[in-house]
Amino acid sequence: IERIKMIARGEFLGMEMWIDLREADLSRLRADLSEAGRRTGMDLILQPESTFKKRKKVIVFDMDSTIVDGEIIDEMAQLAGVGEKVAALTEKGMREKINFSRSLRTRVSLLKGLGLKSIEPLARTLKLTKGSEELIASLKEMGFRVGLISGGFSYFTDILKKRLGFDYAYGNELEIKDGRLTGRIKGKIIDARRKAQIMDEICRKEGITREEVVAVGDGSNDRIMVANAGLGIAFNAKEMLKKVADGAITQDHMRGVLYCLGITDLDLRK
Repeated sequence: IERIKMIARGEFLGMEMWIDLREADLSRLRADLSEAGRRTGMDLILQPESTFKKRKKVIVFDMDSTIVDGEIIDEMAQLAGVGEKVAALTEKGMREKINFSRSLRTRVSLLKGLGLKSIEPLARTLKLTKGSEELIASLKEMGFRVGLISGGFSYFTDILKKRLGFDYAYGNELEIKDGRLTGRIKGKIIDARRKAQIMDEICRKEGITREEVVAVGDGSNDRIMVANAGLGIAFNAKEMLKKVADGAITQDHMRGVLYCLGITDLDLRK
């Protein structure tokens, strides 16, 4: 260990450690440290110094179970009276037990006939993950561009874009006729591959490389995006995402993302 720097003391403890690992197998070490983190209750992010030092400029988030506390489609299904059926398919899709696109189309078909008037109150009262508003506000204040890339629905990503100030927001478009869902999705589905493509499109618009992007998600649909980003963070995530991420956050608070960027409590106070 060459250097240790405390970056948070209080509700959370956070530190940066510079370690000489020139002889180490980084992928094996990451797996070993993840296991040690589980035993000690500590979240760990591991990156080569060259990547860590590359200033990050854009941060993209998944929506469901990341920025939003829970899966919105499951709440919609409760309103439509098909809660258990849809929740079971959602879980299989997030764990890659079933093709995501096929799973989503099946789930949306079960919502056929659900009225917009039923959805509107849900949109107004979306429960955000603790710290989401604080996190996005802090990132914007520090000059980051912030995006929302969801395998959920644009109806909700558009609302969150206005509510939280996202610079970019993408979601699947539900087909609506006469004020009710038809049970179909318009256009191509945003699956794992499409999420990664959208992240690359944002990079081109901002004139940056992938190394300058942070991606945060929780499920298999985020795996390519998280693996391709300069810093990939698995937030309260499924195991298959943790395997491709640079590290994981297991606390139910989004502030940990700031510490992963090396932002200190002093920076936040300023």
